[in-house]
Amino acid sequence: MAKNYKMKTVDMPIIPLRGISIFPYMVLHFDVGREKSIIALEEAMVNEQLVFLTTQKDPEIDIPTEDDFYNIGTICKIKQMLKLPGNTIRVLVEGISRAKIKELYQIEPYFRAKIQEAIYSEELREEKDIDATMRLVLDTFEEYVNIGNKVSGEVLITLADIDEPSRFADTVAANIILKPAQKQNILEIFDPKLRLEEIYRILLEEIEVLEIEKTINIRVKKQVNKIQKEYYLREQLKAIQRELGEDEEVSDELDEYKEKLKKLKVSKEIKEKIEKEIARLSRMSPSSAEGGVIRSYLDNFFALPWDKESKDKLDIKLAESILDEDHFGLEKVKERIIEYLAVRQLSKSMKGPILCLVGPPGVGKTSIAKSVARSLNRKFVRVSLGGVRDEAEIRGHRRTYVGAIPGRIINAIKEVKVKNPVFLFDEIDKMASDFRGDPASAMLEVLDPEQNKDFTDHYMEIPFDLSKVLFITTANSLSTVPRPLLDRMEVIEISGYTEEEKLKIARIYLLPKQLKEHGLSEDFLKISDENLKLVISKYTRESGVRNLERKIGQLCRKAAKSKVENPKLESVTITKQNMEKYLGKPIFRYQTVSEKPEIGSVTGLAWTPVGGDTLTIEVTTMQGSGKLELTGQLGNVMKESAKAGMSYVRSIADRYGIEPEFYKEKDIHVHIPEGAIPKDGPSAGVTMATALLSALSKIPVSGELAMTGEVTLRGKVLPVGGIKEKVLAAHRAGIKKVLLPLDNKRDIDDIPQNIRKQLEFVLVSNMDEVLEHALIMDKSEKKQQVKKDEK
Repeated sequence: MAKNYKMKTVDMPIIPLRGISIFPYMVLHFDVGREKSIIALEEAMVNEQLVFLTTQKDPEIDIPTEDDFYNIGTICKIKQMLKLPGNTIRVLVEGISRAKIKELYQIEPYFRAKIQEAIYSEELREEKDIDATMRLVLDTFEEYVNIGNKVSGEVLITLADIDEPSRFADTVAANIILKPAQKQNILEIFDPKLRLEEIYRILLEEIEVLEIEKTINIRVKKQVNKIQKEYYLREQLKAIQRELGEDEEVSDELDEYKEKLKKLKVSKEIKEKIEKEIARLSRMSPSSAEGGVIRSYLDNFFALPWDKESKDKLDIKLAESILDEDHFGLEKVKERIIEYLAVRQLSKSMKGPILCLVGPPGVGKTSIAKSVARSLNRKFVRVSLGGVRDEAEIRGHRRTYVGAIPGRIINAIKEVKVKNPVFLFDEIDKMASDFRGDPASAMLEVLDPEQNKDFTDHYMEIPFDLSKVLFITTANSLSTVPRPLLDRMEVIEISGYTEEEKLKIARIYLLPKQLKEHGLSEDFLKISDENLKLVISKYTRESGVRNLERKIGQLCRKAAKSKVENPKLESVTITKQNMEKYLGKPIFRYQTVSEKPEIGSVTGLAWTPVGGDTLTIEVTTMQGSGKLELTGQLGNVMKESAKAGMSYVRSIADRYGIEPEFYKEKDIHVHIPEGAIPKDGPSAGVTMATALLSALSKIPVSGELAMTGEVTLRGKVLPVGGIKEKVLAAHRAGIKKVLLPLDNKRDIDDIPQNIRKQLEFVLVSNMDEVLEHALIMDKSEKKQQVKKDEK
């Protein structure tokens, strides 16, 4: 393609501009502040007022070099100069023609170079393709002006009068909003035809962008109009409410709810549900009943600790010292809590365990839960389940009911204000069920670590995370706890305290506590260990220490009374002689067995809710018609054990010289003393079988031993529970030898070592072994029995 312009070399100063591009025929003003540029301006004013203006590549550079500005720019004529404060000059210039630097020969004190100026031929305008391109650009530019509304319509009239292609192209380019790089690109195209084609391409792109902007603008305007409409309507609603005398703070309340929701860290689904509730409330009259229900619901929602939890104190040694400080013994519980803390130190994601503390009343199940909370530095919350019959107590009432409220669990979490407390469910075995539902079934989700992450209360209808809660439950007996519920808990058995343990607890914990509560100094009330033992054995009968604490409190009250009556009294000493004065006559006595062998009388061992006890089973035979009489308030299981023992004795009657027809000719009476106390369970099976055999064979039973175990028809001895309590009872009664089922061997380890040393344990697997140790036979009787066994 032949060039339609020629280059003319001129010499003039150069000023680099920051962020500005100037096209030929364009009038523009700008400020000059750099010393080099000011000198260049002054030089230009001397020499025909012409200066070469080009654009810096990077506008941030303050002192540019040759490589920091473009070679192609515009020769301009300085039309006006105005000095401003701060050594700055405002310059008005007009673009003359595009040009490029041929040779930069001066850098200081200002840039000066030989410039090649482009001069265009007048014949160019007569070319048909140029004319067509100019028309196309004009039409497209008109469309650009109409869509954008950013360029004055007068520019179109000016362009229509321009027939010189290069000037036309530059005028269009000067009125399009372009980036500096795009302007420089157009400036560097010397050929007018190519420049028009590039401008046409840019115009098409800009029109496309403007169309998108227009669409977005319309959409935004609609949204803004909708918001304005809503605002106007709400203001009207407020005005109506003010006229009606209704609460003016409704909008403030709604804003408060929205602000709280914005700050809350909950899932998207929960936020959407609460937003709907807030929207419903905004459409209701403040005095409406439904509005009150929604307001109550929202208050309950925001009161829950969705993202608040206390920081665990994971110091194992400190936890150990706190647990030891608050409770004596209870090693298994303490060990389990320390294990939990150890795992929490290593793994932050561990779910809270669900511990079930099972044991008799007064052993410290409830109080140890408080100690666990203290050792973990967690909040403590207790919910008593004793007598709870309604499932809604646990899971809440649905909002369709009048006066609906959240369940006890969500309510307790709301009050404690953290999502990871130590949560105690007290007396879980005392729950009941009726037509209102089964609360134990509702507890299944709460006490399942895999499910309670999304526990949903019927009132809230929103899942709440309970997985960080450390649940502890307590029970006196597992027999009434449903199996599915029991399966979700880690059961820790807490057996009753021995007399020695009670003595230590009384000395270390109970006595100082009661003295403090009664305003007495520790030196005022004096009682020896021996006399404390008398209080334990003769005035209390329990597995725990609750009654013992009451008796110590009684001693403190009597001592306080003495001090008030006699202010000079320095101390009160409790002795064996004056104990009745303070506590009254002894309430209990422990049965002591007779060491003399007796026929038909055997010492058994029993478990009771307040600890172990000895049980004397008496059997006597009389001439009759084969009746079996059972007295002493025996339960069904115990009666069945007696019948099973009877059948076993009949099966071995010939070995012990018992008449084969005794069950037809003799009446047998089995009695267990203390008839006012109900008794049940299979553990007296071996005792009754031994007593029956002794009474029928007239062979005495050793008075130094006691036994426990279930018996089968074939004479096998099966394991039973409560071994620790039973053995302690045997020790108190002066027993020397204890017969235990072989399968209960593992339970001997739970018995205190000092008591184990004083007793002889015999493990038996069948009745033959029991009878061998229990019956006192001379050598001739034993030989006869061996012969019968061999036959």
